[in-house]
Amino acid sequence: MSNFLAFATSTLLPLIALPIMYWVTKNLPKTKPKRTKTNLVFYVHDNFSGHDTSAVTVAGCNGPTTSVLKFGTLVAVDDPVTEGPDRDSREIGRAQGLYINSQMDGKGLHLVFSVVFTEGEYKGSSLEIQGPDPFSVKEREFSVVSGTGFFRFVRGYGIMTTEFIDILNLRAILKLDVTVKHDSDE
Repeated sequence: MSNFLAFATSTLLPLIALPIMYWVTKNLPKTKPKRTKTNLVFYVHDNFSGHDTSAVTVAGCNGPTTSVLKFGTLVAVDDPVTEGPDRDSREIGRAQGLYINSQMDGKGLHLVFSVVFTEGEYKGSSLEIQGPDPFSVKEREFSVVSGTGFFRFVRGYGIMTTEFIDILNLRAILKLDVTVKHDSDE
């Protein structure tokens, strides 16, 4: 009889326990990751000339000598990103990527670049920015489509305004006011 009880217990126990465990785990409350909203303001210094050149034309209808103000011109950038509009403001990262003049009249760009944070609270993280930049408009909205580090699973948008522009020397300071939502460990 003890052999029968041992056999029945060892065989029936898993058959009873598995459905119970399945039901319990299926009916436990699910925890969703906490979504955090982060607002950032920073400045991008886009310089086609001077000792601190950070943007270069790589292709266009006249080759790399084509003006960025002409349709079809492709530009590579590695622009400083600072906390404030002044060039001597603390550098917190780099805006690295490209943009193309994608408007027939030459007054609009399409941006695709990463803001790579090298200092401060978000050091080691990045935001991926994409969207139109009709630079003759005062405020331009763009998408934040991805991110790394602190900004994993990010989505959001930003408003870009021109703080300073020198058309003759092709130098500009752009203010980016960014709002993103992302998962948080908190």
